[in-house]
Amino acid sequence: MTLRFSVLASGSTGNAIYVETAEKRLLIDAGLSGKKMDELFKEIGRNPKELDGILVSHEHSDHIKGVGIFARKHKLPIYANEKTWLAMESNLGAIPIDQKFTFATEEVKSFGHLDVESFGVSHDAAEPMFYCFHHEGKKLVLATDMGYVSERIKGTIKGADMYIFESNHDLNMLQMGRYPWNVKRRILSDVGHVSNEDAALALSDVITDNTSRIYLAHLSLDNNMKDLARLTVEQVLKEQGMAVGEQFDLYDTDPLKPTPLATI
Repeated sequence: MTLRFSVLASGSTGNAIYVETAEKRLLIDAGLSGKKMDELFKEIGRNPKELDGILVSHEHSDHIKGVGIFARKHKLPIYANEKTWLAMESNLGAIPIDQKFTFATEEVKSFGHLDVESFGVSHDAAEPMFYCFHHEGKKLVLATDMGYVSERIKGTIKGADMYIFESNHDLNMLQMGRYPWNVKRRILSDVGHVSNEDAALALSDVITDNTSRIYLAHLSLDNNMKDLARLTVEQVLKEQGMAVGEQFDLYDTDPLKPTPLATI
């Protein structure tokens, strides 16, 4: 019974992650249209009607755009903490009461033999949270939409086998780019997004001998590039004494194309 996942889409325009074991299948966020979500599932050869639920990290549109229509179409339960429910409910449309469930921050919820551990992050949403997935001694971490990575979070996510980790922007591209200053200030704040360099520094504190893969996620379309993110993270990790390609591998994610299903 293995743990498998695909980053269906990741970026400023929409986010969705698929996680499965032999007995359970979960979707984390659905930040694209219902039609696009169906297309992404077809690309990885999975049927969304077989999902056991949608976990919602927070209420921003790039994480919930398709949640309501997707849940209604496929009759899926939705899990979110109470503050996120209050913040997003009006944007989901009518959700039957028997499809609405609470998943508190700092809680472990079991889906069969898959244990999902939620943890709070610093981001400008009502009560944002992300997840560690535990299955038969293996650990997958999903951590994006963070203004910074606290010591508490590092303690929670340390030693994972694989990471899906935010590497949102290149600092120079953001500072020199077209965004108005108030938007730049928000991105750079403690409730904004993690830069390539800060992502690498945080990863250097949590990677252990267990770690085999890191997926760089939630890249800005305007203020980052895949090659730049990967090179920056690789260089910073090298400066911290870690050898990408020997100890572990780095992978890209895409805003519109899923990654191949990976097995932990």
